Amino acid sequence: PAAEPAPTAPDTRSAPPASAVQPPRAAPGAATGTPARAADTDVDQAAAPSRLRKALPAVAGVVVLALLAVLAGRWLRSLDPVADFIATYDGHPVLPEGTPEGMPWWMGWQHFLNMFLMVLIIRTGLQIRHETRPPANFTPTKDGLFSARGNTPKKFSLTIWMHQALDALWLLNGVIFVVLLIVTGHWARIVPTDPHVFQHALSAGIQYLSLDWPTENGWVHYNALQMLSYALVVFVAAPLAALTGWRMSSWFPTEATGLNRAFPMEVARKVHFPVMVFFVAFIVVHVFLVAFTGLLTNLNHMYTSRGGATDAWGLVVFLVSVAVTAAAWFFLKPAFTAPVASRFGTVGR
Repeated sequence: PAAEPAPTAPDTRSAPPASAVQPPRAAPGAATGTPARAADTDVDQAAAPSRLRKALPAVAGVVVLALLAVLAGRWLRSLDPVADFIATYDGHPVLPEGTPEGMPWWMGWQHFLNMFLMVLIIRTGLQIRHETRPPANFTPTKDGLFSARGNTPKKFSLTIWMHQALDALWLLNGVIFVVLLIVTGHWARIVPTDPHVFQHALSAGIQYLSLDWPTENGWVHYNALQMLSYALVVFVAAPLAALTGWRMSSWFPTEATGLNRAFPMEVARKVHFPVMVFFVAFIVVHVFLVAFTGLLTNLNHMYTSRGGATDAWGLVVFLVSVAVTAAAWFFLKPAFTAPVASRFGTVGR
């Protein structure tokens, strides 16, 4: 057998002392027996008070500004010129002759469907913004329902597919709503035609600020601020959300170079999110006013189409609609959405 080489002494000239050698750091849960998730939980619990401390000054600032606004509104109403202005423009514009009153049954359904779809659309939209690793991906069928004709199908997040599907239902509901508004004449209730609508809106704004609110009777007549906000939502914000969403969706014809140059993706992204913030602000203010200007009466207007009713049936229908929305929120998971999406394309990783 070949002779083995003689052993050589280890070179200790550059070796660190034994005390300087650090043992390798154990992975969370590997040597200590602590689950890795426990470490993440500790970090989250430590970060929560920090986020709360940062939010407190903002909340305090909002409260102070609200109090200053109320004081300013009350001071303005103490001035004779402002009092005369409010007496002249009480906040309710003149409606066209023959404007219908009340809320028909289809408008009650619209309230439910809009609430149901908007909650889920906002949820999936925010999920897309913060999603780092989608739970699954979706590739639409070429020239299918979720692909513009002529586009080469590209893979995207299953969350984006769900967002687009909800958007399509919301748009369909919106088109039906606008058609019914025009056909039934109810458009006159939300489209201001009085040339003094902005004077009435300023008057209503001062009344709201002073906490001496304008007369509320949504069954007969909205005030100017309500009319302007509803018109802005239906005829400006909703089309903007649809147009910018279409630009970012798989329905946009990516091969149309001229259209791509005229309507860049960056412009759509810069507009789409602020429009969503506007919708959220509108919903918050809308819910607040519904609750504090006669909750039972307003809910009966909106959900049971009954004017002057003060029983609890409107509240019951509203709570059922909230339960349905909560159930849909729960089922909005890949385990339930993937089988539906697979009918329109390929779902995978």
